[in-house]
Amino acid sequence: MAYAVVAHYRCEPDDAGLVRDALLKMREHTLQEPGNLAYVVHADAGEEAAFTLYEQYVDRAAFDAHTASEHFAEHVIATIRPRLTARTVWFGEVI
Repeated sequence: MAYAVVAHYRCEPDDAGLVRDALLKMREHTLQEPGNLAYVVHADAGEEAAFTLYEQYVDRAAFDAHTASEHFAEHVIATIRPRLTARTVWFGEVI
């Protein structure tokens, strides 16, 4: 069963460009992962420093491989997360 992730990120306006660029780099890498089905980055229309991600993987194992990747460590763990002021993540199975 496909595995989905929806993440909402907020950061300071001064960090928005850096977070946006890192998310776009993540999209490039993630779309090449064999278990990835979708990785969509949204910039919230009403707030400059807010982003929503929709990700879909063939299964939970593919998502786990994604979070263990070098590009996840570089862009998400080292670059994005330290700059976030809020982060919520939802996980679900596609039906």
